[in-house]
Amino acid sequence: MLSDLQHLDIQPDQSKPMESLTSMSVNDLFSAMPELIEQIDLTTGIVITLNILLIIFSKPLVGMVYQESQYDGRFNQRLTVFRVLNLIILVAFGYYQFYAGRDNHSLALKLLTIPVVIYLAVLSVHLASYWILKRYGKQREIKDQVRQIETYHTRLLTLFVQILIFIISLITIVRILGFNTLLEAGGVIGFIGVLLALTQGSWAPDIFSGIIILNSDMVEEGDVLLLQGQERVYGMVFKTKVFHTEILNLINNHRIMVRNSQLRDQIIHNLSKFASAKGLREKLSFKIGYDERPSDVKTMLEQAWNQAVEQQISGLETQYPVQIVIGDTGDHAVEWWVFYHTKDIEQLPRIRAELNEIFLETSIEHNISLATPLTHAVNQT
Repeated sequence: MLSDLQHLDIQPDQSKPMESLTSMSVNDLFSAMPELIEQIDLTTGIVITLNILLIIFSKPLVGMVYQESQYDGRFNQRLTVFRVLNLIILVAFGYYQFYAGRDNHSLALKLLTIPVVIYLAVLSVHLASYWILKRYGKQREIKDQVRQIETYHTRLLTLFVQILIFIISLITIVRILGFNTLLEAGGVIGFIGVLLALTQGSWAPDIFSGIIILNSDMVEEGDVLLLQGQERVYGMVFKTKVFHTEILNLINNHRIMVRNSQLRDQIIHNLSKFASAKGLREKLSFKIGYDERPSDVKTMLEQAWNQAVEQQISGLETQYPVQIVIGDTGDHAVEWWVFYHTKDIEQLPRIRAELNEIFLETSIEHNISLATPLTHAVNQT
């Protein structure tokens, strides 16, 4: 450091021969800037320039990797983390290059180097995941947007890359902290392994359940599901993640987070994967009393369907004939089923509501009650 100061024609204080650059006056520091710039070699220039460019173009880069709206709160958090870690790299490299010296392995330098390793590991994971999704993912149109959705192969490759980068980063951080012997390094890695083993009950089932769900090809992003668990949920799969699945509730228009292991334990009706070219075969159910003649009830239901066709309800496959059958003859009423087809699965609640309104108005016109009657029989002895 003293030789550097002599080279820069700056006379240090003789009482403090090892005084650092931070203790200089402002004028001395500005006067030394041209000489400091001359000391920047090719590697230093590349690192500084690259990080400055990453900070400047961080917003489009993060938006490209995550494919999320720039007004999303999570997007802003990731953008902030990206910029802060880039700034840490600049500070750490500047400290190492101009202040500490290349042969200085102080504790401060080690603590500044660890965030750099973590940053590079996180960046490598996200870039690798983005490339794997682009290369092996499946394209699907979801809400008028073409998106790359995850598959069984992309999830396995992503997990493999994440584990590999995690191991390399862990070994690097252990070496930076000074645990050079095999016993010391093994103790640190063993502690982390024991910690993962003790907590595997909270994360391992969700990871394997997510892989099994993707491998079955029964639940994909954009599919409309009917979940018959503790609560009846009608929603669309918004995002499949490592530990959970985000579902957009189409009734209340909010998101639901379901653990992958819990999702497998439920009865899942995938309404998007219908097995006919006609679309999804849906039904309306009406319980009408025995005092009504079946011919009158059938006439009323047919007329109601014809009115629905005339009103041109969006989403109905009206080119196929309606099917009206008796589904059940119960103790109190006859259950009539009206089968129709639709391919607009996301609008199924709206279609059902509009049809129910038309059938109710038609039943009133025909003086046929849709209320389920109650019967009471008395046995005489």
